[in-house]
Amino acid sequence: MKTTHTLSLIATVLCLAGCAQLPTDAPGAPSPVTHPQTGASWGQVLGAGAPASAVPAETVKIVSLPVVEEPAEAPKPIVRDDLQTDALPVDFQSAQAHADLWARIRAGLQLGDLSGPRVDKWEAYYGKRPDYVARMTERGGRYLFHIVEEVQRRQLPMELALLPFIESAFNPEAKSRVAASGMWQFMSATGKDFDLKQNLFRDDRRDVLASTRAALDYLEQLGRRYDGDWQLALAAYNWGMGNVDRAVKRAKAAGKEGRYEDLRMPTETADYVPKLQAIENLVREPERFGVILPLLANHPFFLSVRVDRDIDVELAAELAGLTPEVFRQFNPQMNKPVILAAATPQLLLPYDNAERFARNFAQHRGSFASWTAWQTPKTMKPADAAKQIGMSETELRAVNGIKGRMLIKGGSTLLVPRTAKRDHDVSEHLADSAQLALAPEQRQVRRTVKARKGDTLATIAKRHGLPVARVVEWNGGRAVHAKLKTGEAVTLMSPARAVAKAPPNAKTQAKAGKKTAARKPGTPRVAQGKPPVRRPAKPS
Repeated sequence: MKTTHTLSLIATVLCLAGCAQLPTDAPGAPSPVTHPQTGASWGQVLGAGAPASAVPAETVKIVSLPVVEEPAEAPKPIVRDDLQTDALPVDFQSAQAHADLWARIRAGLQLGDLSGPRVDKWEAYYGKRPDYVARMTERGGRYLFHIVEEVQRRQLPMELALLPFIESAFNPEAKSRVAASGMWQFMSATGKDFDLKQNLFRDDRRDVLASTRAALDYLEQLGRRYDGDWQLALAAYNWGMGNVDRAVKRAKAAGKEGRYEDLRMPTETADYVPKLQAIENLVREPERFGVILPLLANHPFFLSVRVDRDIDVELAAELAGLTPEVFRQFNPQMNKPVILAAATPQLLLPYDNAERFARNFAQHRGSFASWTAWQTPKTMKPADAAKQIGMSETELRAVNGIKGRMLIKGGSTLLVPRTAKRDHDVSEHLADSAQLALAPEQRQVRRTVKARKGDTLATIAKRHGLPVARVVEWNGGRAVHAKLKTGEAVTLMSPARAVAKAPPNAKTQAKAGKKTAARKPGTPRVAQGKPPVRRPAKPS
């Protein structure tokens, strides 16, 4: 079974590579996948190079390459539509693929329309910012097909596919003021509740596929909790279930029905559903707002590619024919300059770049990764760790984000260069659990004590509660049990204590008294604010 599966995957890759080499006017040759507005391939639009027509014919040379013998176990990536279960290429010539995605979205809108001053406010906001709307709808075009497919497959209201417009303006790398992250703006704890891994190597809150799955899982849960009242469900997505539950309870105690408009909410949550309604109205009638929506075809903008080797981000981008910056736009979850096969379910690439990556990956003969992971055997200074693994302290700190006077705790995982002795892909366990734990480095103060009669370095270390080995080290490696002369100076090191504050003088006491008198009795020094709402990222 395994052999048959492997052969089918190799056949798929070879088929894709063969199709790419046919002239576009040859019988049976596939038509190039083009941007619906410019006619250029998606790879060209994203910076993969100038179209072939831009190269003068006289500069084109056909070069015969030597035949390279295929290694017995050459890595073969799997290229497929991320929503399909097979590895067949997408049929971009079907009528369905050329349908208008916006029309499909409009047909699926099913929630009741909301109106009022708040909706009017947000309609006016978007209507006055056509450039901003153009940026976020163009960016959203990369991901909307996948989200629409998922929403429709789960039989959820299509309005939910528009939610990233108000959460992050469809920016997968967005981060809010309260540290919510990604296109769907997950807080760290909520992300972990929905199996979004966050570790040294990746943050799945920024992963387009993983975060979309988690967001729709969460929204489905909220829809069931509030018996299909999607306005309450959306309020809970923004404000939290506990807050909405308490607000509903208060509203019902006051004789109200406990609907969205009955609740006392923070301004941001009160604006949340009206803001989504304004986006829905804009999608329904863009001409009313003076907005031109980008043409979006009803087919995947990207495909997923599986790899079975750790690979540097820069090399992956090169093999795909993309710049590292554009590559990261499709794979923003990567925290480090290396992609771990054991922890990365898939890479996302535009269709034609996915085919190019598959072909180049299979033909690549050099090393794939220049980095690997190393766990510290004990608590260490960055300088000591750098010396042990053979890199500069500056580079170690930069690539692992270690600042200032910090110690690296034992068991921490560091990203380090590969060497002949450290030339291995990172294991699945380490890739999933890798964490870097740091502790402040205590400054040491040198002091001397005088030996008593019969003292040795061992007895002095015991008396002062210090490790014997360190006391020996501080004193030039002298014999640990050798008798010391009475009164002989012995060097010890101890953590620096905070400098004691000078007692206040009469002048400072008088100032403190005036401040105390100015404050009313019972008034706290610092006002206790309410817990923050999970604010979405600033628009970009």
